[in-house]
Amino acid sequence: MQNDCIEIRDLVVFANHGVLPEEKTMGQKFVISLRLYADMSEAAAADDINRAVNYAEVCAYVTEFTKTNRCRLIEAAAESIANALLIRYSMLSMVEVTLKKPWAPIGLPLDRVAVHISRKRSTAYIGIGSNIGDKKAYLDFAVSALRANEYCTVKKVSEYIVTAPYGGVEQDDFLNGCIELETILSPHALLSLLHETENKAGRERTVHWGPRTLDMDILLYDDMVMHDDVLTIPHPEMAKREFVLAPLAELAPYAYNPVVKDYAVNMLERVRSDGNS
Repeated sequence: MQNDCIEIRDLVVFANHGVLPEEKTMGQKFVISLRLYADMSEAAAADDINRAVNYAEVCAYVTEFTKTNRCRLIEAAAESIANALLIRYSMLSMVEVTLKKPWAPIGLPLDRVAVHISRKRSTAYIGIGSNIGDKKAYLDFAVSALRANEYCTVKKVSEYIVTAPYGGVEQDDFLNGCIELETILSPHALLSLLHETENKAGRERTVHWGPRTLDMDILLYDDMVMHDDVLTIPHPEMAKREFVLAPLAELAPYAYNPVVKDYAVNMLERVRSDGNS
């Protein structure tokens, strides 16, 4: 984790966040503290503000943003500030926001209520595939959709490869690829974006491992290991599939799967030597 950070304490902003009618109309004081994580070595070595995060500009931006983007909950307000900063300042790797609400109107004496959140940039690898219609156009659509989303930055796109269908369903060959993505979306929010993109491409989920206009899967998300009813990371089948590993290894040969404890290039070599696909 990047240890360099700028700390801004107790920026006072008068804004209209809240649930009660008087909070929305009359407004109240909010106090915001920030920790902005970025590599400051270049700016420090050059002693050049143009290579640094300008904290005066950050304060002005956060003040205006907090005034004009109203939320009911301070949790939502804090998250919106963090996301806005990550989108605006590409140098930032992570943002911590503490949003304090002094004298919150709860009918009891208290000094303040506060929330603290942290949001960061993550690297995800997205497998993409199509075997219906104009396959290349569908894969290009997937890339374009991610590029158009303000919470995502497409870093690299692999070459597209033709592969035989997987899973025993008789169907046309697939065109497959991989995207290296930088994102501030959580894994579940990213999954929702992928499903939305598939739906826009006319994806129908009628046959398991059957034909599809567009298939998008989260293969890896940082070094995360997770499993619930809708999402498993790393993708549980990726270590067995050459059509997943070949594009991934092209982009990031040393992308690491923390479950099988191996790198993409090694997994690909093993799958090929075993004759799997």
